[in-house]
Amino acid sequence: MRSGPARIRNLSGRLLVWLLIGLFALPAASGRAEKVPGELLIGIEPEHNIFDQVQRYRLLAAYLSDQLGLKVRLTIMSRYGEVLKRFQSRRLDGAFLGSFTGSMGIEEVGLLPVASPVSLKGESTSRGYIFVRRDSGISDVQEMRQKSVALVDPATMEGYLFVLSHLRRHGVQDPASFFSRITFTGSHASAIFAVLDGRAEIGAAKDTVFDKMVAADPSIGRELRVLARSIKVPEVTLCVRKELPAALREKLAAVLLRMEKTSRGKKVLRGFEALRFIKTDRTEFDKIKKMAREARLPETERTPEK
Repeated sequence: MRSGPARIRNLSGRLLVWLLIGLFALPAASGRAEKVPGELLIGIEPEHNIFDQVQRYRLLAAYLSDQLGLKVRLTIMSRYGEVLKRFQSRRLDGAFLGSFTGSMGIEEVGLLPVASPVSLKGESTSRGYIFVRRDSGISDVQEMRQKSVALVDPATMEGYLFVLSHLRRHGVQDPASFFSRITFTGSHASAIFAVLDGRAEIGAAKDTVFDKMVAADPSIGRELRVLARSIKVPEVTLCVRKELPAALREKLAAVLLRMEKTSRGKKVLRGFEALRFIKTDRTEFDKIKKMAREARLPETERTPEK
């Protein structure tokens, strides 16, 4: 875990500049046709329990391998921000990205959104929660002053960007000095447990993770209270690098979008905890750019970290 006002200032400035200005955009492709790769390397962000994630995505990767006629390999990122670095170094062909990293990838690396899974509840979106213990005595933003907060990662909407935006709308100009301590837990579940265990007084996380934990253990819902909810945004989107051959991108999209129409595809979808995949358009990420503008930092804090 990492914490500290300096880090939230530096990382916030860095991420917002990446998103809004495009400082680190890659050079345009040469235009020469690329050979179809012998395998696809797909990244996964560290959202849920790592063992559950591996099992869910392994089934999907095996299905895609058979349908595409090439090996689909998976790699789980150690943290959210690592994903874009891997794309910039050309070591990833695609990744299942959350809304904030997906937005940054589209803006900065030219990633192309392909499809998003629809959950068993019929949802393809998620939102951020800001929550506290019910016995904390905290009921609004002003009562959060000089309290400790557990965030997920500076590259998440639900576990970071939403918090900054929400504080701005309630008159907080400097989140780093507003809180007594800021901790980045690295996952949504860890942020929830940090508040449950009393290691932080306030937390932020994705609603789908929060609600799933409450469903598995109702006592969590009795101990925690949600104070604020963000707008809904695409929860997870498969994005691929723009250099991937167009024919392969189109075939990949077609395979995902027709999974629910085959018996094996339906079985894989159940194991993936999804009903189907739907097409995703880059305009769906415009909400994230708007939220980033709302969460702006003072000009003196927008210099990217060296």
